[in-house]
Amino acid sequence: MASSTLRVAVTQAEPEWLDLPGTVKKTVTLIAEAAQGGARIIAFPECWLSGYPGWIWTRPVDPPLNTRYILNSLPVESSEMEQIKSAAKEHSICVVMGFSERTETNSLYISQAIISPQGELVMKRRKLKPTHMERTVFGDGSGPDLDNVVSIDFGADFGKLKIGTLACWEHLQPLLKYRTISQGEVIHISMWPPIDPHGGVESPSIYGMSAEGCLNLSQAYAMESGTYVLHCTAVCNEKGIETLNTPGGILFQAPGGGHSAVVGPDGRRLTPALEGGNPSAEGLVYADLNLTNGITNRAFLDVVGHYSRPDLMWLGVDNKDKQCVVLSQGSQKL
Repeated sequence: MASSTLRVAVTQAEPEWLDLPGTVKKTVTLIAEAAQGGARIIAFPECWLSGYPGWIWTRPVDPPLNTRYILNSLPVESSEMEQIKSAAKEHSICVVMGFSERTETNSLYISQAIISPQGELVMKRRKLKPTHMERTVFGDGSGPDLDNVVSIDFGADFGKLKIGTLACWEHLQPLLKYRTISQGEVIHISMWPPIDPHGGVESPSIYGMSAEGCLNLSQAYAMESGTYVLHCTAVCNEKGIETLNTPGGILFQAPGGGHSAVVGPDGRRLTPALEGGNPSAEGLVYADLNLTNGITNRAFLDVVGHYSRPDLMWLGVDNKDKQCVVLSQGSQKL
């Protein structure tokens, strides 16, 4: 590896809510901006395309809005995905992106994509279990979604690096985290929707859903895995609140939500908050990652290597796809 310092960019931005073409256009613009800033990886948040369905935390059912959401979700095989892949190739940058995936039967999944600097979709996975109210909109992932780390070729400067990702409260799933760590990632993208600060000791809100709690989860993951973690959150300002009709809800009730950061392999935060901590601010958080630091950290802690006891405890994984139609000869419907 000729160089040990890799520049990354983490978005803190607001999508064009329920507007797939508009959000794709903004995505391409941010990819170009990150590349111009010298980044080799750009991270986007959970359900970036075309925005997290925040109304679910205000009311469980909204058929008109849900229909509009489906129509503005992203099919994997689509011209919109091709535009994003082309932008990655044009700017020679790895794109790690969260999106609402729309299938041909109009089911939705919380999905994540990793696009190589060569413009190839090298990984697409679905969140294994949508969290709480998310289940009113999204389906479950399956076995192949446990394979969530891929090797990305960054050329002569860096060679191949393993990049992995999880969505939101998947960072509270111990077995899933261990499976991810076992695949040897070097850089991990932690995707989140817009998140708000916690209300304090007497607040009825759940700390793990707060800006502070979610950052703590990303920092804990960095310490457990020894990876650099790109902690990526979205922004929801007045336009999003109006579009999703969320005043008075648990989330998305006030402008803000942006708390993106980069975390080192020992858990320390490496980057300042945008605009002094303004959660409504949009922009890119840059960091230069010294990849040697990850090696130094692993000398102390490698939970799938020298700091493990597979003779006493081990993890079983079934990564086979599960389909709802199985043909009589044993093959499954694709």
